[in-house]
Amino acid sequence: MSYRGYEPVIGIEIHVQLRTESKMFCADATNFDAADNENVSPVSAGMPGTLPVVNKKAVEFGIKTGLALGCDIRRKSVFARKNYFYPDMPKGYQISQYDQPICQNGTITFKVNGVDKIVSIQRAHLEEDAGKSNHSGNFTLINLNRAGIPLLEIVTGPDLRSPAEAAEYGRAIRQIVRYLDVCDGNLEEGSMRCDCNVSVRKEGAKEFGTKVEIKNVNSFRFVEKAIEYEIERQIDAVERGEKIIQETRLWDPDKNRTFAMRSKEDAQDYRYFPDPDLLPLIVSDQWVEQLRKELPELPIARAKRFQDEQGLPEYDSQVLTTEKSIADFYEATAKISKNFKASSNWIMTELMRELNTTNTPIENSPIEPEALGKMISLIDAGTISGKIAKTVFQEMWESGKDPEVIVKEKGLVQITDSSAIEKIIDEVLANNAQAVEDHKSGKKKNLFGFFVGAVMKASKGQASPDVVNKILQEKLK
Repeated sequence: MSYRGYEPVIGIEIHVQLRTESKMFCADATNFDAADNENVSPVSAGMPGTLPVVNKKAVEFGIKTGLALGCDIRRKSVFARKNYFYPDMPKGYQISQYDQPICQNGTITFKVNGVDKIVSIQRAHLEEDAGKSNHSGNFTLINLNRAGIPLLEIVTGPDLRSPAEAAEYGRAIRQIVRYLDVCDGNLEEGSMRCDCNVSVRKEGAKEFGTKVEIKNVNSFRFVEKAIEYEIERQIDAVERGEKIIQETRLWDPDKNRTFAMRSKEDAQDYRYFPDPDLLPLIVSDQWVEQLRKELPELPIARAKRFQDEQGLPEYDSQVLTTEKSIADFYEATAKISKNFKASSNWIMTELMRELNTTNTPIENSPIEPEALGKMISLIDAGTISGKIAKTVFQEMWESGKDPEVIVKEKGLVQITDSSAIEKIIDEVLANNAQAVEDHKSGKKKNLFGFFVGAVMKASKGQASPDVVNKILQEKLK
């Protein structure tokens, strides 16, 4: 994408809220639906004399995510104090990691408009979240439920070159952390938040421009829009001869623009130093290798396997691996049906339509993958036709019954007996003598489809379409 002779340079910092039952350094609960300040203890409130204790599960989730992103896992990492004074951070500092993060030097590959894009992961470090400030008129109300919730901050290199790439990167990270089950990826609830670092430079220039940070964008669509606006704003400023100020800006989705929040701090402004209450985090080789063994097959590898081993088109593979639960459902269905493409088709069309219409997650589908696989097998065996299968599918969705039971109860077995079908055809042709003459004389075209439809209607959809077509062609010569 061309920007009037300028090239955007974009880096993304994604804060992933880790799916633990307790906070990063204390036993407070982390449920989103708690009442205001319900999940708060003296540690969360920053009371003097309280001591933090590291959440082991959060460390495991951080390591797993780092491994999935191809990062090196530090065997010794250090928690530091990041000092700043906001009402929602009652200690006066945030416990984070600075020069010795737990994960570093990784890469992620994802597709943008069908083309592979590789982005470097500079680091992924553990930290605690701040509380939340709710502004109401002249008052600000502080909710500390979120204070101390475990975060993994994933930081890219300056490798992204368009708003579309930035948005797709965010979706790829969300897909991976959901596959790992370390984060629910719920952007509306703040489980993932994106900070976008944007600068522009003349095409061909080697030096980076001054970067501006867009803070806390909670939608990938807004990530794309915010970056697009910021690129154009910076180019306009440069062409007017203005100097870009290093600052933090916020995205206003109602006005479709960014606005200045504060001047951007540098690392020295936070006065980082190792937290004296926390020992260095030591990770053994055995622990890392054990967690590596627990990693699931990741979406890119799984999609490639679906194409290479099962012959699925690239599009099907991408759709089916969007969520781990969908890929699992597909594989369980195909295991029963032994028909990869038919399993893909039924899931991507009929099942997805019902799930989307009723806003039902696939984990709660009334049709189990084993049942869908059996229904597809009934089609392939010639027991039911594809048309009858849609009726069976709808009954399965509404009742949860086994497809074989439905076929038996409703008498939906496909008629393949040539003599029985011929008898139905003879009756249809006899009742439509004029149409037969018109077809034979060529007066009216496309009547063959009319006869097929009439026969299928007379057989209540149970006649085998292949047999119907064959007999009709012979009789209408």
